[in-house]
Amino acid sequence: MTFNLRVKSLLLAGLLDLVLAAGIGYSIFQVSQSRFRASFLEQKLDQIESVARLIDGDVHATFVDRVAVQHPEYQRYLASLNRILQKQDYIRYLYTLNYDAGSGGFTYAVDAGIATHDTVWIESDVFALVLTLDEQGALQIQYDEQEYSGGLIVDLEGEEVPLSLRPDGAVTEILLGGETLSGDAIQKLRERLLNNDLAHGDGGYRQHDIAGEYLTRIVSDVKLARPMKIIIDCGNGVPGAFAPKLYRDMGCQVEELFCEVDGNFPNHHPDPSQPKNLQDLIAALKTSDAEIGLAFDGDGDRLGVVTKDGSIIFPDRQLMLFADDVLSRNPGAEIIFDVKSTRNLFNWIRERGGRPLLWKTGHSFIKAKMKETGALLAGEMSGHVFFKERWYGFDDGLYAGARLLEYLSKQADINATLHGLPDTVNTPELNIKMAEGEHYALMDTLQKTAHFPGAREVITIDGLRVEYADGFGLARPSNTTPVIVLRFEADSASALERIQADFRRVIHETAPGLSLPF
Repeated sequence: MTFNLRVKSLLLAGLLDLVLAAGIGYSIFQVSQSRFRASFLEQKLDQIESVARLIDGDVHATFVDRVAVQHPEYQRYLASLNRILQKQDYIRYLYTLNYDAGSGGFTYAVDAGIATHDTVWIESDVFALVLTLDEQGALQIQYDEQEYSGGLIVDLEGEEVPLSLRPDGAVTEILLGGETLSGDAIQKLRERLLNNDLAHGDGGYRQHDIAGEYLTRIVSDVKLARPMKIIIDCGNGVPGAFAPKLYRDMGCQVEELFCEVDGNFPNHHPDPSQPKNLQDLIAALKTSDAEIGLAFDGDGDRLGVVTKDGSIIFPDRQLMLFADDVLSRNPGAEIIFDVKSTRNLFNWIRERGGRPLLWKTGHSFIKAKMKETGALLAGEMSGHVFFKERWYGFDDGLYAGARLLEYLSKQADINATLHGLPDTVNTPELNIKMAEGEHYALMDTLQKTAHFPGAREVITIDGLRVEYADGFGLARPSNTTPVIVLRFEADSASALERIQADFRRVIHETAPGLSLPF
């Protein structure tokens, strides 16, 4: 009897030891796996980008018509794609996805491999690709056009983010680890591609409809003080699928213009930064009892605003209202705006207890600066507004419209509020078209040699922003196209002409034969 008990005790102790050992072993395995995965992400993640950089999209984009497929140049291009397939053994397929007549760009899909249960997304002026890996390690690609316009991707931190293919194709954007790469990080990526420092693996993809969650999130937080009647112009872009419901759910009476999603954009280009694209909205407001008009770009990350009498409230002045709202709850907060924005923002923000910060133009630069400084709000003259307060820090035109309506619904007279914003004599963005790379060379020379005797300050964080007592002039190289972007602002027409003359002088001293748009 004693012997049996002793045996049973030993067996039980042995069993417990085995269970404990198994648990410890499993924990060690999980930690090791996690560390191995992190190592892979750090060292091997960027192989897919190599494929994108091997594609000459500018060449491909010249072959728009199907009849061109027999063209000798096109055949040579196909041969180059085949050579990529032959030399890169991790690529299974490489092909053109679709042609966007609006942007003149192609979307490419590449079936390759990546050693992580995550997603890589690349977008540029001529191609875009989304690749994911499922739990079984099988690689697939998101290649349906509708998925691009209304799907989602999952970043390397596992956070779900909306996905849309920009109809203007204006930027190159790579999202890794929840951050948009730019500047030196992109150059390091290029070095890896040139050195063939690549990875191998398999992957797959998953889908999730977030439309309902997205709308519910906004409506549950952004509240109107009173019902409002508005007109929205979606320009046949993606916002047409969501904006009408969003604003009706918020309590607005909504009149719709061009809310049928149509990538051919049969009515006007969906770019609210251009006054010509707002003329239908202006005309509709004249014959309607609506209080205000909202317009959106094709992928819905930019907002245009038109008053009842047809005046356009450009994004840097919209930012004044958002800053007033955010600072009312967060005194001392930092507000970021780009070098193209009005100088009136400096005093406006300071008067409300905030800290203004002028920064580089560009989506990735603004987001990086917000993360660095902890800023609660940022905006670009282009129309991108980034809310960190009550939101997630990314630019969303529909959300910006909701926040604007929330603010205006509390005003006794929204027209008086909008027309009471400080204004100046100013120009829209002006472009000097140049050959690829020449715009950077010219700007580098101007930064080193240009002199502005009447200036108070010369700011060089992004090109040349020259501050005068009564205005400013800006010249900067575009991040996406070979142009010098210019903008001028002044207290009077005569001051504006004087500042423009100063810029003509310094530009022609460096490039005498250059044709200027001012």
